[in-house]
Amino acid sequence: MLAGCNQADMIQKFASPADQALAKSYIDLLRQQRFEDIEKAADPSIAGPALRNALVQMAAFIPAGEPSAITLVGAHRMKTDASSTVNLTFEYGFSGKWILTNVAVKDQGGKITIIGLSVVPQPASLEEQNRFTLAGKTLFQYLIFALAIVFPLLTLWALVVCARSKFKGRKWPWVLFVLFGFGKLAVNWTTGEWGFAPLYFQLFSAGVFAPPYGQWTIAIALPIGAITFLVLRKKLSVVAIES
Repeated sequence: MLAGCNQADMIQKFASPADQALAKSYIDLLRQQRFEDIEKAADPSIAGPALRNALVQMAAFIPAGEPSAITLVGAHRMKTDASSTVNLTFEYGFSGKWILTNVAVKDQGGKITIIGLSVVPQPASLEEQNRFTLAGKTLFQYLIFALAIVFPLLTLWALVVCARSKFKGRKWPWVLFVLFGFGKLAVNWTTGEWGFAPLYFQLFSAGVFAPPYGQWTIAIALPIGAITFLVLRKKLSVVAIES
């Protein structure tokens, strides 16, 4: 939830105003079809006869007119002893039309060159595409969503019962056993794609995560510890009474 509420602030920390202004200037050159200026700034690693054709194709994806919205939706910075690289992704809105633009620049010894440039049309804004909604999901997604609610509640109940119970032996191993779920089944809430990781420990047997401007992922883990304790708690209590 914190990532969703502060996503813009988080990304801004990885891109200075100067970095953003430089990247936008290259996008403006592309919008104005000033291909020669971009080619002059291109790094040798991407320069060549094919670059002009690629620039023409990218420029064709950009709607005419001035953008109604420009949002920084991705930022990555990498620094080595020899150079530093900044990779920025912007979302441009043009009266209901949307594109994602990516600009990667390298600073090596004070010389700045473009090492990557791309334009990808989008059916809607990222906020709209990745909005969390219950409409139009599959039965499998609904099942994972329901279990992501049930499993933490089950775990919390088992923790409360464990904390209030008196039985023979140490209690903290049982608390840890109850607290974590085992294995991980995660589903992308936007696309419905899923993945499974058998060797994984999940706190409270469920988790929800979304990177800034990214897609939501809901994950569940089998609450083996909680189930085992609830099944055996009466037997443990009997041992405590007999002792």
